[in-house]
Amino acid sequence: MQLKTHGRYDYSAITKRPVYDWPGGKRLAVYIGLNLEHFAFGEGLGAELAPGGPQPDVLNYAWRDYGNRVGAWRLLEMFDALDMPVSVLTNSVMYDYAPALMDAHRARGDEIVGHGRTNSERQSVLSEAEEAALIAEATDVLTRAEGVAPRGWLSPWIAESPVTPDLLKAAGYDYTLNWAMDDQPVWMRTAHGPLLSIPYPQEANDIPSIVGRKDGADAFAQIVQENFDEMRAQSVAQPLVMGIALHPYLVGQPFRLRALRRVLQHICAHRDEIWLTRAGDIFDFCQTCDAIPRPE
Repeated sequence: MQLKTHGRYDYSAITKRPVYDWPGGKRLAVYIGLNLEHFAFGEGLGAELAPGGPQPDVLNYAWRDYGNRVGAWRLLEMFDALDMPVSVLTNSVMYDYAPALMDAHRARGDEIVGHGRTNSERQSVLSEAEEAALIAEATDVLTRAEGVAPRGWLSPWIAESPVTPDLLKAAGYDYTLNWAMDDQPVWMRTAHGPLLSIPYPQEANDIPSIVGRKDGADAFAQIVQENFDEMRAQSVAQPLVMGIALHPYLVGQPFRLRALRRVLQHICAHRDEIWLTRAGDIFDFCQTCDAIPRPE
């Protein structure tokens, strides 16, 4: 029986691959993927704290908006105190809605990653032309605001059409965070050349944990810490990437922030052993690393 396949990459066992080191001889790369998102009022998609009923869903809209007004600023204070770099996964509408927040991330040198226009929509339901226009619009906003084009992309809701990787590569993107199939970067095939898939977590991620599984603050923090400690041990044998996916309206809540701060302090206590970095820096390394095979 021949199953339908995506054709983007081939099967490869992680224990059978070439071994290499990250910069400084490190074996575990760790990055923060901070999602800055804004939502339409009274329509479209959005995570729910509780069933909100008919639109306008003020309960859930205001809950999510807390992240941009309060939670994101508390997280910034924490990242500054811990001296942690951040990859900021940004809806392009954030530049109109909360320009001061985007200015603050630019001032600290954070990487800006494309994250669609808004998380009120999915790009996977669009025609190819409409999806290409969405990517172009979001990219143009980020490029004009930052003075440099974003190199990485995470689709809102991790939603892809069959041609999304092709469209991203054609639009000038170097890497995608959409595919959570590995603990190492993997070069993917597209119609326009290779696109790097950098691991982005779906377990050490506050949306599936807190919204999906209803994990408490301590439970999510424990997931991140256990994941880090285990991957640090595993990385003795193979170089690995650990992403930590965060949303300010979730982990920016005071009681969750306390638990998150404890685990990030634990991670930073090992900063001499790990590569605390950004997703774009991982791409830069992989671009010149011959040990990471490119697709034929």
